[in-house]
Amino acid sequence: MLCVFDVNETLLDLAALDETIGSPELRREWFGLAIHTVLTVTASGGYRDFAGIAGQAAVEVAARHGRELTPDQLSAIGDGLRSLPAHPDVVAGLTKLREAGHDVVALTNSPLATAEAQLQNSGLAPLLDRIFSAEQAGRLKPAPEPYRQVLDAYALQPADAVMVAAHDWDIAGAQAAGLRTALLTRPGVRPLPGSPAPTYTASTLPELADLLG
Repeated sequence: MLCVFDVNETLLDLAALDETIGSPELRREWFGLAIHTVLTVTASGGYRDFAGIAGQAAVEVAARHGRELTPDQLSAIGDGLRSLPAHPDVVAGLTKLREAGHDVVALTNSPLATAEAQLQNSGLAPLLDRIFSAEQAGRLKPAPEPYRQVLDAYALQPADAVMVAAHDWDIAGAQAAGLRTALLTRPGVRPLPGSPAPTYTASTLPELADLLG
């Protein structure tokens, strides 16, 4: 089975940015606005660089709270994104999947250079067979093109791959593209109301590895 992993919040822990952005609440507001923007851009048929979206969302959230980000502060957020640690269960889970014979790749909305830096800095790159970016497809997830580029690279049918994410919208996009799906229920993560149930649901990556066999 080809296991396709989202990166931010699924493999990497955004909580490491809490101090840089100001608080856990501000960090969640910032990332939520970034994702809202991604969904709006994608639904309207466009494409924008995710790093730019994240930076603009940070500026907007600061303005909502009566602050103005300096260039140094904005740069610190970008540096922090490229230096996120892996969640504690990730190394064990990816290792278990690889030992079971599964191929393991990453698929992220982040630009490819950012994704490569993130996964190198977190120590996860050696556990991944390849790193894919929506940038290469010219569309952001949950549009179908990013998922299809991974399938095309491996000459696979959708049912031969499983998308693993801690985001309900990412699961919905992969489902629409025909992939199997695995929702990683990190704290606060729930299935998208009214959508088909994910193929698999697990609270940790080792648990998911057991489900996939």
